[in-house]
Amino acid sequence: MSRQVMVGTVPVGGGAPVSIQSMTNTDTRNVEATVAQIQALEAAGCEIVRSAVFDMAAARAVRGIVDAIAIPLVADVHFDYRLAIAAVENGCKKLRINPGNIGSADRVKAVVDCCKAHGIPIRIGVNGGSLDKALRAQYPDDPVEAMVQSALSHVKLLEAEGFYDTVISIKHSHVAHTVKAMRRLRELTDYPLHVGITETGSGEAGLIKSAAGIGSLLMDGIGDTVRVSLTGDPVQEVYAAKKILSAVGVRREDVEIISCPTCGRTRVDLPAIAQYVDKHVQHDRGYLKIAVMGCAVNGPGEASDADIGIAFGQGNGVLFRHGQKAASGPVQEILDRLVSEANRMLEVKTRKA
Repeated sequence: MSRQVMVGTVPVGGGAPVSIQSMTNTDTRNVEATVAQIQALEAAGCEIVRSAVFDMAAARAVRGIVDAIAIPLVADVHFDYRLAIAAVENGCKKLRINPGNIGSADRVKAVVDCCKAHGIPIRIGVNGGSLDKALRAQYPDDPVEAMVQSALSHVKLLEAEGFYDTVISIKHSHVAHTVKAMRRLRELTDYPLHVGITETGSGEAGLIKSAAGIGSLLMDGIGDTVRVSLTGDPVQEVYAAKKILSAVGVRREDVEIISCPTCGRTRVDLPAIAQYVDKHVQHDRGYLKIAVMGCAVNGPGEASDADIGIAFGQGNGVLFRHGQKAASGPVQEILDRLVSEANRMLEVKTRKA
């Protein structure tokens, strides 16, 4: 088990639930726009948010942003140690830096001392596209080891100042490089790990790369906090992260709808029915597994681990619970009953919670 750090009120590592992160793409100096985007991320389920701090105006804007949001803000700083200190003094709850590019040892010490005084953890972020030239030369044919050694060298800079509230991430646009590097890092350290695949692009391609890499690591038990990096609206990153966490069984806090790929026995418009169920059942009320199966012959058995489900024959539907038939009737009647019973089950979960 990894050690634990606190990002504001959110625990990271030490057996805490894997937290979901995203990053704003507004101009941080525009407090109103940045707060609005963060509030949208909060509503989607984001638990930690990061913003770029690229000049002193952005560092000063941190105060107004922090005062208006409910989740902890991470300040993303490169090169200028003064921006890191200003962001901490203005209320950020975590720094994302590379100690190696902040400057001399006395500047690293100044940042560390400031973080200690304010109880702020530091995330060391190593990106495969911005490795030190010396490490590239040392490991010309092994980018994985180059990234791992880069991360560890940055950790040593912080440890030399007696600082251990550290989170580490290694990200590469190549999925296999990221996975191998994070596996290697977990063997070598017990610091909490932030996982993600960088520069995945947008849409389906970005989702697939992120799911492949993040999912692989989570199933290995690697990862204390995640960010899905997608080009576009960051709210979509949060939805994607929730789905990945649910798919690998790490966090199950929403409805999971499973449906078969259909075959020649299917006699209904199953994609439309699955969308109907997704639209009409209540979300964010707790975990419930709902099956929407095209064939009444095999469907109930294939989805026997679902809490409730529906399958279809010629002009009729069958409602089942845990693989056992509960009712049958016209398609729309059984579909409406499925939605009604599923929502009732979710309401019970809400009351018990």
